[in-house]
Amino acid sequence: MDSITSKIEQHILSLKRGNIFFPDDFIEYGSADAIRQCLTRLCKDDKIIRIAQGIYCFPEIEEKLGLGVLQPPIEHIAEAMAKRDHARIIPTGAYALNILGLSTQVPMNYVYLTDGSNRHIDISNGRGITFKKTAPKNLAFQSRLAMLITLALKSLKKDNIEDWQLGRIKELLSNEPKEKVMGDLKLMPSWIRNIIKESYE
Repeated sequence: MDSITSKIEQHILSLKRGNIFFPDDFIEYGSADAIRQCLTRLCKDDKIIRIAQGIYCFPEIEEKLGLGVLQPPIEHIAEAMAKRDHARIIPTGAYALNILGLSTQVPMNYVYLTDGSNRHIDISNGRGITFKKTAPKNLAFQSRLAMLITLALKSLKKDNIEDWQLGRIKELLSNEPKEKVMGDLKLMPSWIRNIIKESYE
């Protein structure tokens, strides 16, 4: 067990701080039970942190302000899970609105559409990540920005859109190649399609 722990610890120490990993990343070193025990020991020794069940991090340490161990951003956790599962993900709902600057509300639950499995992960302090399986066409956009705007507006609803939000969308699209966005129009509801067209006029 000490040998397995040493190998896993050396592997982790070779990683960049902030790196997120999973028990299956260490299958070459021993059995699943042995790996779990090793990771539990490393958590108790404050060498790594457990983010959620089966999700760990070699955390960044903030020393200038004395903040100490830093939890990784939620989006980094979601991206690591997607990479592990070979799945595509895209923010939706309140999180998409926040990313685009269409809302100042910071969500407690980060929701992603995915072509992977449905699941919910509880992180800490009431925060969580939800993955919702969606049809492939919803992830088929050429422009990530166009996809984010579409999902954000869908969650906001047509009758709730304010003028300043339309202005923000126009500002965002001004830096996105028009041809690329126009190629995605067929993937949008007609009312969002109209907003996109008007933003380029």
